[in-house]
Amino acid sequence: MDRKRFFQSLLGASAFLTIPYSSYGKEDGSIVQMVKDSSASANGNLFGFKVDPIPKVRVGIIGLGNRGSTLLEMFRWLVENKYAEIVALSDLQESKVSQAKEMLNKWQTTAPKTYSGKKDEWKKLTKQDDINLVLIAAPWELHTPMSVYGMKQGKHVASEVPIAYTLTDCWKLIETAEKTQRHCIMIENCCYNEEELFVLNMIENGVFGNLTHAEGAYLHDLRAHMLSTDYYQDQWRLKHHIERNGNFYTTHGLGPLSFYMHIGRGDTFSHLTSMSSRELNLSETAKRMNSAYTQFRCGDMNSTMIKTEKGKTMLLQFDVHTGRPYSRINKVVGTKAVHDGYPSRLYIDKEEPVFWGHRWLTNEQYNAYKNQYAHPIITRLKSISQEFKQGHGGMDFVMIYRLIRCLNLGIPLDINVYDSIMWSAVTPLSELSVAGNSVAIPFPDFTGGGWKKTNNLEIMRELKAPNTKE
Repeated sequence: MDRKRFFQSLLGASAFLTIPYSSYGKEDGSIVQMVKDSSASANGNLFGFKVDPIPKVRVGIIGLGNRGSTLLEMFRWLVENKYAEIVALSDLQESKVSQAKEMLNKWQTTAPKTYSGKKDEWKKLTKQDDINLVLIAAPWELHTPMSVYGMKQGKHVASEVPIAYTLTDCWKLIETAEKTQRHCIMIENCCYNEEELFVLNMIENGVFGNLTHAEGAYLHDLRAHMLSTDYYQDQWRLKHHIERNGNFYTTHGLGPLSFYMHIGRGDTFSHLTSMSSRELNLSETAKRMNSAYTQFRCGDMNSTMIKTEKGKTMLLQFDVHTGRPYSRINKVVGTKAVHDGYPSRLYIDKEEPVFWGHRWLTNEQYNAYKNQYAHPIITRLKSISQEFKQGHGGMDFVMIYRLIRCLNLGIPLDINVYDSIMWSAVTPLSELSVAGNSVAIPFPDFTGGGWKKTNNLEIMRELKAPNTKE
């Protein structure tokens, strides 16, 4: 088997991690070199990509479980104000489709077409002539094939996180999006949270000076969710922890950090190194709950260090095994200020260094900055998003609002296909590093060199309202 075919087969399946790292060969750092050799497929023609305005975006939703049903609710205001219409619903389980249709009937007068019962019924949805956008909220392994198939049917696609979890899938999405000229977006809701947008606005206005380091995470006790036989169908999420070892859920922390550091807009990821702790918490809990699964490959805590081409660093952590309060950390360090999340705290440095007395701002001082630098998206949509608190405190509504309104107006989306792939690719790259005893893994250039152009962040734009309803 030649080098390219071996690379494709190796990185297309997580089972390769059972092969000892030493067997990859050492003459040229084989696995490292193969990752470098994979960077030839992108041409970067989707930076700033936009399509003709779509006055009413007609949406088909695939996957109507816990996440899909929440996203459906986020469309209510947009449907009622004629910016969007839900024209199709699909799920493997007919009961979930019926429940979603019943919810939709409360605020949409037209009935959607429905598809259920067979595992490929979703394909019929993507072929509907009246659909502009396919929204995907299915299990992880289906995100890439559904996105690729949807784009090939001429549809724009928006997928839940992660949009891909193998490098082979990352390249499939890039190649398909660039060839079909369709929007391919990963809907990362944490980019639209009030805290992250407040910090971003301060960074964009120079409060932090030049950034040097940032930290993000997904620290969320999911043992009850994963071990439940009802919450995730067929316990699909738990099975990833049986077979794989790395950071499986990168984007909640990494998305906002990437915006802070203008990744893909003047800087990019250079390389990463990753290590996982031993596993104890999930297996001990599984035994106490008499679970059918009690042995897991994934360590309790994964820590991944990323360095950018311009020398900035990021620490990304992942732990869904340990009992603890939720945190995304959301730390950013600059030459003039530091922010630390959960709880949100802010430090403003003094021009002259001091020996003692380094303290976070008082609540009064903090609130003054928060009010001054509240992101325009939040202040503009505050009254509407408060109606949808079940969408992770309102950020789900802001995310869906921005997606639909950008399509309405025919302007580039806040998150593009390159963002979506770069944030997701950390998962397979972290697995490679863990398997190689924390070897440094180079980051493929998924942008075709497009990252070198310094562009403004689309998420900083204010959208012009066509009427006074907003």
